[in-house]
Formats: sequence, structure tokens, C-alpha cells
Amino acid sequence: MYLNPSLFTEFLDAKEILWLGIDFTKAKFTRKGFELTQDALRMYFNEWNMLIISDQKKYDIRMSFRKPVMSYDLSRTTKINKSVKIGNVLCSNIGIEAMLTEEGICEYVRQIDVPQQHRFALFFLVESFDSISKTGSVWVVISETATREPVLCEKFLKVPGGFGTKSYWGRVFYNLLYDIKSYAFYRWENLVKPM
Repeated sequence: MYLNPSLFTEFLDAKEILWLGIDFTKAKFTRKGFELTQDALRMYFNEWNMLIISDQKKYDIRMSFRKPVMSYDLSRTTKINKSVKIGNVLCSNIGIEAMLTEEGICEYVRQIDVPQQHRFALFFLVESFDSISKTGSVWVVISETATREPVLCEKFLKVPGGFGTKSYWGRVFYNLLYDIKSYAFYRWENLVKPM
């Protein structure tokens, strides 16, 4: 986990955050369980992103991140997810070599253009959906929009559940938001509290 203590303290005081969506550009999926066409994969990318917006009671980012004002701008995420090629995403099994690092995530954050509607932006970066181990690996990323400086990035492993590809893997995001609301946010706060 990466945490910038001074920026995260300022993030805690902020009332607003910009949701950028779910980024699949670094993702790996096991071939088993994802026998999809290129168009079907892109459709699921869009549907998983829309879950967060269309069902805000179930996928409540504002409550999880303690922000009364949440703006949405999926334009960047929608554009970059369209560039993902199914041949680059699918693999027989997901090995340790496919895993992302904190340093790699921080470097990625520093290179991307982010709308500056609010001081802080949030997105999820999917590392893997592994149907063999039944695990979704997702990085939670908060950045400061003006400086492109990472505020926080942490990897979470969550189990999918439900019926159909959309709901089954959508459950990963539900479980992730539940974890943040119930446990992780308190842990982050305690890391920057003065002793």
C-alpha cells in the first residue's frame, strides 16, 4: 500500500471527490470463464462502470469514502477501456509476473490526464479477474488532480458472486466498497492520525 500522509490528511477534510470509473487497461483475465468476443468484453467494461452510477444505493462510493459531494466523469476511462484488446487481456492462468506494484501504479497515476473538477479524484484499476481462484484483484487509487500526485493506492482481493458475468464480477466492486466503508477507511484514517 502507498499512502501520502499529508495529502491524505487534506483528502479527509475535502467534501468533494471526482469518480473516474473502473480502468481495465492493465487487467488480466483467465481464459476459462471469459470466452468472449472483443465487443462483448468492451460491453462488460461499460456495464461494470455503469453499475456504480446506476445503482448508487448498492455501490455507494460517497458513503465508502465519506464524501457528501461525488462528481462523475467517465470520459477518460471509457476512451482508454476501448483500446484494450482481448488478446492482451486473456491468459491461461494469472501468475505473479502479471501482478502490478505500488511503484508502477504511482507512476501510472503521474502520467494520466485527469479532469480537475475537484481537487481529488478516485478510480479503480483492475489487476485481474481470475475465474480459477475465484478472485478479483482491484487497486483503489486516489490522486490529486492538479499535480497528478498519488494520494493512496492499495490492492484489494475480493470474491465474485451471483449469476451471469456482469453480476458475478460486479460483486467484486460491491464487496470492495463494503470493505472500504466498514474497515479500510478507518485503517487509513488511523495511519495519519497524530499520535
